[in-house]
This record gives sequence, structure tokens and C-alpha cells, in this order.
Amino acid sequence: LCDAFDLPIVSLCDTPGFMVGPEAEKTGVVRHVSRMFVNGASLTVPWFTVVLRKGYGLGAQAMAAGGFHESVFTIAWPTGEFGGMGLEGYVRMGLRKEMQAIADAAERAAWFEAKVASLYEQGKALAIASALEIDAVIDPAETRRWILAGLDAVPAAARREGRKRPCVDV
Repeated sequence: LCDAFDLPIVSLCDTPGFMVGPEAEKTGVVRHVSRMFVNGASLTVPWFTVVLRKGYGLGAQAMAAGGFHESVFTIAWPTGEFGGMGLEGYVRMGLRKEMQAIADAAERAAWFEAKVASLYEQGKALAIASALEIDAVIDPAETRRWILAGLDAVPAAARREGRKRPCVDV
């Protein structure tokens, strides 16, 4: 709808991602969620991404026009967290072999907690901004100023005769 009527998009991102895998695929969620990527890739209006809290996985990418470098800007509040997927799930699934190699249950639990804590440190908004993955970490009170500056930075939509899109996805 925003693209059809030349309205800029402000995406307030707070997502742990979306579920994939055999159980999720039984519901068709991947097929439905992929519409966000297909439709997002064809948008021509300005897109501004503000990560409020969680910016994980493909869900965050979809909320950022396909990637954190695709928006006019991607900024985060200090509460922003980033990762390829939910961090606890990543450690449980992605580092399963390392966890299983630790025989003692208490030692394995301590290793899990330490690994998750390390990933949270690496995924803090300030750490991500310092690696140039996002444009800035801002005081939430500055959000409006960033959006107005973003609007000033993009050309105004050209007037056109007729429709921009042949239809709007239902």
C-alpha cells in the first residue's frame, strides 16, 4: 500500500526472526513470510529502519527492506540486539556438537550460559554499529529527527498519471 501511494516506510523493527524447519514448514509459514522479501525487493519508496529491541535473522532482514544496508538508514536504540537468529537457539542448534562433547551437565550448562552471554555482548547495538552494520545507535528521543532528515535526503515522489502498480497484494 505504501509503495502504491508513494508513502515512505518507517519500519520499527523488533523481531526474534521467524521459525523455519520441518514443523514450521507444515504450516506454510516460510512461503507466506517470503512474500515480505519479494514485495520488499520491488518497493521504490524510501524505507527507514529503526531497530527498537530485537533484530534477529531473516525476520529482521525483511523488516529492513531485505538487509540493513538496503534502507535509506538503519539505526538502533541502545536496547537493540542483533544476531543471525535467536542467540539461545543458535547455541543449542549451531553449537550442538560442542555442547554434546561436554559430559558434565553442570559444566555444559555453564558453557551454554557463557556462550550466550558472549553472543549478547557481540550483538549489542553499539558493537554492531562499530562494525558498520548499521548507521548509528541513537537516543530514542532523536528518532523523529532522523526520520525527518531521511525524508529531506530523498527526492520527492514524481507526479504520475495512472497507477504505479497493477494491483496491491491482499
